[in-house]
Amino acid sequence: MDGSATFPDVTLAILAGGQGTRLGGVAKGLLSVEGLTTLERLRAFGSHFEDVLLVANVPEPYERFGLRTVADAVKGKGAPGGVHAALGAARTRWVFAVACDMPFVTEAAARVVLEARGEDVDAVCIERDGRWEPLFAAYRTELVSRWGEALVADPSLRGLLMRFRTRVLPVDALRAVDPELRALANVNTPEDLVRYGVTLPER
Repeated sequence: MDGSATFPDVTLAILAGGQGTRLGGVAKGLLSVEGLTTLERLRAFGSHFEDVLLVANVPEPYERFGLRTVADAVKGKGAPGGVHAALGAARTRWVFAVACDMPFVTEAAARVVLEARGEDVDAVCIERDGRWEPLFAAYRTELVSRWGEALVADPSLRGLLMRFRTRVLPVDALRAVDPELRALANVNTPEDLVRYGVTLPER
């Protein structure tokens, strides 16, 4: 990056995740909203960060976007493994992790999480309806070794976050800048396509 990033000590990590089986096996980063793929929208969002990193075990669908791409270092661990890969590959002190099927993330929404960081905090996430949102969250990259060791037990992302100094923000903190919580929206089902005005990529 050129040094003008809003968050100069943070890497945006985009987790490509699975193959969208509930959407017919599409690469979810290729879903389209208002003429742009979700990955294009996230790449534009990435201009606020010092670096952008794509975590993808099947990188071929995304090669045309020109993003620095890494695969999971510990295979078969799902999203926890994806976060671990991002922590290991980041060149900054912090990672902000999102999923590739989140088309409506904004700088203002990310700022809510990132401004809650502190020297006494390892991670920051939002709590909504009793659930933590680990794929709209900030992680200190120093966690990488301990995170990797913890993967042996196949923990959930929440289970991992509970091992560390995680600051959990009430959803109202996000609602103050994003009343409909669109930044947390992800596209998993045909119903989500309709709800958010998302179209499938052409085969």
